[in-house]
This record gives sequence, structure tokens and C-alpha cells, in this order.
Amino acid sequence: MRTRLLILMLLVVPGFAACGRDAERVAESYPDAISEFGRYEGYSEPRFDQWVTSSQYVEMRDGVKLAVDVTRPAIDGVPVEEPLPVVWTHSRYHRNPGELVKHFAQGEEVPDIRSMVDAQSDLQCLVRHGYVVASVGVRGSGASFGRFEGLFSEAETRDAYEIIEWLASQPWSDGNVGMYGGSYLGITQYMAASQAPPALKAIFPRVAAFDMYDFIYPGGIFRADMLAHWAELTQNLDLEWAAPPVDADTAGDLLREAMAQHRGNWDVMAEYSAGRFRDYAAPTLSWAQHGPTAFLELINEAKVPAYHFNGWFDVFVTDATLWYANYEGPQKLAIGAWSHSSMPDSALMAERRRLVEIEQHRWFDYWLKGIDNGIMDEPPVQYAVMDDPGVWSWRSSETWPPAEARATLYYLAAGPSGSVESVNDGLLTRSRPSERNAHDAYTVDPTTTTGTTSRWDNAVGVPMMSYAGLAANDRKALTYTSPPLEGDLTVVGHPVVTLYVTSTAGDADFYVLLEEVDEQGAVRYVSEGVLRGSNRKLEDAPWDNLGLPYQRSFEADWIPLPSDEPTELVMDLHPSATVFNAGHQIRVTIMGADADNTEALTISPPPTVRIYRGATHASQISLPLVATRR
Repeated sequence: MRTRLLILMLLVVPGFAACGRDAERVAESYPDAISEFGRYEGYSEPRFDQWVTSSQYVEMRDGVKLAVDVTRPAIDGVPVEEPLPVVWTHSRYHRNPGELVKHFAQGEEVPDIRSMVDAQSDLQCLVRHGYVVASVGVRGSGASFGRFEGLFSEAETRDAYEIIEWLASQPWSDGNVGMYGGSYLGITQYMAASQAPPALKAIFPRVAAFDMYDFIYPGGIFRADMLAHWAELTQNLDLEWAAPPVDADTAGDLLREAMAQHRGNWDVMAEYSAGRFRDYAAPTLSWAQHGPTAFLELINEAKVPAYHFNGWFDVFVTDATLWYANYEGPQKLAIGAWSHSSMPDSALMAERRRLVEIEQHRWFDYWLKGIDNGIMDEPPVQYAVMDDPGVWSWRSSETWPPAEARATLYYLAAGPSGSVESVNDGLLTRSRPSERNAHDAYTVDPTTTTGTTSRWDNAVGVPMMSYAGLAANDRKALTYTSPPLEGDLTVVGHPVVTLYVTSTAGDADFYVLLEEVDEQGAVRYVSEGVLRGSNRKLEDAPWDNLGLPYQRSFEADWIPLPSDEPTELVMDLHPSATVFNAGHQIRVTIMGADADNTEALTISPPPTVRIYRGATHASQISLPLVATRR
């Protein structure tokens, strides 16, 4: 069931709704047109209401054939001959979800899906407005031949260059190429840009990673559960769940031949579980050579215009801000109130679909069609500020983080707060502690968890992100809760936590949750950060890390935690933009395990840690505060 849901979300989102067709006719100079964040009227008109998809193999330099779908605008069922801009995606999953939707329908009626365009309203919008849309399976996947050689391998990335050149040279192409897609399909856009193909004029990467080590080993802790589910998914896609064959392969012989070659694909779990340290280097995996940050210099030399699009509860939201900080080409950044895939709030999901459709259309019109719609004259950063669940508002900024944000310290202190029956029920206060050597002792409870519907689960199969169990979990952990707030408090940016700790076992994992508690005691998840104590050593980052703490995580950097001397740990939490409402409380929860989401630290018996909160070792959280607007 989990995999079925993932397939439907991963390949069908953002939805089946058709693009609006009521764009106002305007004069050539667009006197009545509107182009602003979330609104686009009058700059281009929907010229087509049909499309036709064809599929074929395109041969790469080494003879490997990739399966390609091409969807073209049509009139009376016939593709138009007019050369048009082309947008495409380089997909690790099936190049279109039609066969998967049928496979998992279990007798239910399903739409007739023959392309990515049939499944996505944002792509339908582009086709209606005069774009060709293509989708290509990476080597070693779906109906494509070859062996998958690892995430974002050199071979896969070079294939992207050749596909772009092929697309640009077709008679139905005007030579201007863009890229679309999210998650793996977002990351492959940055990788393609690293090759500087002349025809690649713009990319629109959604929910895409920046550094793969920090994603897979955040704080030095292996995110095993999420990766295992992704590995299972891709293995099934490669070997069990057949992709649609290309048009000429009517008997499916070529599809079967391609799938047979996938048996030698790169083993995701074996390879990544071996790469615990950032200086790990093997012929099949080297953090310094594989993944987007390994190509950052080349990406910046290419300067392909990029619109980074993400959500506060996505697994790659920190990555989006790092892309923005380090990208040297023309760029924009938008971060909404959503997660990687679906959330229970239907209005929020509709907002995401709407904004992807509009912003992607504006972006490609500007860079691929040369329509001067003013998108580059606007503030480059747009972000949603979350109030109560289901309530958000948009703000713009010239920078990230916003220049107005001010770091404000809150200290861990003795309780009780009276808000929770946790291990300690401590306070969170603005006053720096004066007591010497004050601390809280905590024997790690290996059952603490953020649950099985976390942001991490949401990225690999759980359809609705939810943190409904946090109140019960907090009772098994250390908590530090503020008094009820006298007024609204707005956090925008990257919270940073500093802890002073010891451990009886030479190591321990520290999971820090930032939460909002309402008057009835309900707990709302805001953000989190993780750090293994032995991986605490700080170094200068090899990129602009926004002033955030950076653990180099080389093997030589791992140092045991002392048992008798408080030691400093510094970690950042994922960024957020949220309002802690008047009458509510801010809570910092500290756990020693996240049982359903990461590997367990194999120490038996579980260690006892001390969190120091005295005058000389004042554990604290720094919150970036901005003015609250109503």
C-alpha cells in the first residue's frame, strides 16, 4: 500500500485539473496584462486544446538507448508543425505514469494517462500555451536500456547534455529548451546545467537536494528508513513494474531486453550504508565526486536561470536556501507551506498546484519565449508565513534570510512549566541562567519517534504528512517550554541550537524538535535538527552555508563524547516561517532516538546524557524573529 501511494503521488502530482483558458486578449504591448507572483494574465494566450504524444528510443554516445516521450500541441488530432520551445524532465521513475496507475488501480476506473502531460495540470498549461513537453527515463530505468550507475552519475548527467541537443535539433523545436520536475527530477536539472548545453535556457527545479551527504547522513546519522523505502521503490520500477514500451516496440521485446539490463543496477542501500564519512571514496561512490555539490563550480559557470521551488515541510527545504545562497545564475526562490508530496489541507494542495502552474509558465515564457513579463524585476524571494494550520500569507524579500530577521536567544532552564509530564518539564526562557552546573539527566529512550507520517515518510510513500503523536512522544523526552506568549511571535529563518552535553557511553544522538503548544496542550510540529555527538566538530563549509554550523564529517573528525566534561554541540534546524500565536507556548523537545525514521545508535544499555543549562554552559536555541504582520 505504501508503495502504491508513492507511485500515485510521485508521478501524478500536481493533479489532473486543466489549465485555465480565460487569459484576457491584450495588445502587443500588454497594456492590461498582469504578471506578479501567483498571477499571470494577458502575456500569452492558450492557443491549443489538444496534444499528441509519441515515444521512441534515442541512442546515446555509448550505444545505450533511452526511452523518450514527446508531447506536442495538436489541432484536430494532428501535431502542429510550428517549431516551439521544449521543456523536458530526466526521470529516475517511469517516463509517464500510465501503466503504473493501471497496475495499482485494482479494478477502479482510472484516467487514460499516456504521458506526463495527461497527468499534470502545469504541463497541460504549457502545452496549451505553445510548448512541447518531453519526458526521458534515465539509463537503467523504465524502458530505457543500460545500467543505473548511481544517483546522478557521470553517465546519466552526460546523457542529459545529449538529450538537450537532440531536443533542440528536432524540426518541431525552436532550439530553446527548459527543464521541469521535482525531487530526483529536480536534481537532474542542476546536473544537466553543469554540462552547459547551449540550448538549455532555464530550469524550474522543485524540491531538490543540494548536498547528498547531508541529506542521507544529517548530523552523521544514517536516514536508513527513508532510503530503504526509496531503494525498494526504484528496484520495483526497474525490475517488476514494467514501463510503457515505446511506440515501435509493439510486442514489448525491447522493453523486456531493457529490463533485463537493469538487473545489474547500482545497489542503493549497500553503497550508501558504506559511505558513513564524507571523505569516503570508492569507485562506485565518492561524496566529493557524486551529487550536485560536486558539480557546483560547473553549475555556476553555466549560469542557467533557475527558479528554486520548495516547501517548509519538504525534506529538501534547507537545500533550497543553500541553492539560493550559492547559485550564480539568474534565480528566484519560492517556499510555501507544504511538504514533499501531499498534506491533509486540500486548500493548501490547491495553492501549490496553482502556483507551480503559474510560476513555471511565467518563468519559461520569460526565458524560452522572450516575453518581457517582468518576472525578473520582482523581489527574488517569496515565502509563506504559516499562522494557524490552514492559514498562511505570502511575503517577499530581496534576500534570504530576510534582512529584518534578528537572532534572539532562548535558554533551557529548570521547570516546571506545568504544560507536559515529560522527563523533566523544563522551561524555555529569555533570561540567561545564573546557577552553576545545572543540568538535566536523561537515559535515552529508544522508542521515542516523530512517527511514521513524518516529512521523511511523506517523501517516500506516506500520502499525508502528520505529526499527531508528538504530545505523547514529548512525555518520553526532555522538554523546555516557554510561558504562554503575551503576543504573536514570528520566526523566519534558520533556528540554531547549542547544547552542552555529556554521555556515559562515549556517544549519543541528539534530536531537537521545535514545537508550538496551544492552550489545550495540542502540539504542532515546526522543525527539527539532528546531530550525533561524536560528529560535533565544526569546520568551514566548502560553500556559502548561510553562517550555519557545518560538520565536515570526515572519519578523523569523529571524537567520543566525554562523560565528565560538558561538550558543546551546535546544530541548525530546518528553516521555517511560522507565527507562534499569543497565548501559545514555544517548546524545544530533545530526544535520543527517532525510532521510525533513522538508524539506531547501537549502544547497550542506552546511554545516559546530561544537558547542561547553567551559567557557564547555557544550552540555548537562537530563533530568527521578524515583525509580526496582521
